[in-house]
Amino acid sequence: MRGLALAASVLIASGVWAADAPKADERLRDAAAVLDEVMSAPDKGIPQDLLAKAECVIVIPSMKKAAFVVGGEYGRGFAECRNPGGTGWGSPAAMKLEGGSVGFQIGGSDTDLILLVMNKRGMQKLNSDKITLGADASVAAGPVGRTAAANTDLKMSAEMLAWSRSKGVFAGISLNGASLRPDNSRNEELYGHKMGTREILMSNSAPPAAARPLISELDKYSRSSSADRSAH
Repeated sequence: MRGLALAASVLIASGVWAADAPKADERLRDAAAVLDEVMSAPDKGIPQDLLAKAECVIVIPSMKKAAFVVGGEYGRGFAECRNPGGTGWGSPAAMKLEGGSVGFQIGGSDTDLILLVMNKRGMQKLNSDKITLGADASVAAGPVGRTAAANTDLKMSAEMLAWSRSKGVFAGISLNGASLRPDNSRNEELYGHKMGTREILMSNSAPPAAARPLISELDKYSRSSSADRSAH
């Protein structure tokens, strides 16, 4: 029976994940819309001073969750990092986030996720084939509000800060145990040929046209001097 339940959970999760297949340019538009909606929410968004100091931003719209004895999470989105010169945002690299849990829930939900990469160490780790959050990179639940309050200073030592939005509720979230990895098929779709994460994030190449809405939202909400970011 346990084997059958496990098989059923895999089939359910596989069906949900297979359905999560919008094209790369559509997913980029979704990511831009999620960022704008979160940042424009009055007094409930990501503190803008944190976004201004971030080295990279990862947006994963409509992360899927399915559970039947064994639960799992799966999402596709994009990482955007600042250009090597420190001014402006570069080209997006497609990423996958995967996580698992064990429980007896039955059902599913869509959750938008946003992660800020707060320092160069975290930025460099995005070039890895796989990052286990909480092990390979430290991650903390991000604070909510217009500005980062003094009592969030301890969280600033984390390499990444994470938030989620589900059914209209926006809050910091712990993602320990989840893994980030490159989404090579989406990168190839977006750029027309195979490109590695390092090649995308660490170059000054012009971003594809489909990335302009997301970059525009980042420009709007993250204006800051490079001197401000270097302090972190």
